[in-house]
Amino acid sequence: MSRGLLVYDGDCAFCTLWVQRLQRWLPRFPEVTTSQTADLEALGLSAEDVRDYVWLVTPTKQRAGAAAFSGLLKGQPHFGWAFLGHLLDTWPLSVLADLGYRVIAKNRHRLPGSTASCEIPREQQ
Repeated sequence: MSRGLLVYDGDCAFCTLWVQRLQRWLPRFPEVTTSQTADLEALGLSAEDVRDYVWLVTPTKQRAGAAAFSGLLKGQPHFGWAFLGHLLDTWPLSVLADLGYRVIAKNRHRLPGSTASCEIPREQQ
């Protein structure tokens, strides 16, 4: 796990689609596992943690949602991707990135490539 571990909702077709696309686009990518198959306790995560967020877990940090995405970009060898990752992790863009992530996560079942299983039950939102 030296490059980290990306934990995402494997039941969500939208999430799966975007993880696969990012794996193709980004030259440096962490190991990937679904929240359904990951040993959450060993990673220091709970079922509630992984219900609403993708996680980037490294030996020194746990980053969720937009912060996980910015961490993924910061680890890229190309200056442009790394610079974008740093921008997304800097105020006020970090606030906007987090808001954008929350809107997408809440509505992921309505987005292209999604299925009904992508919807987070209303009582959990």
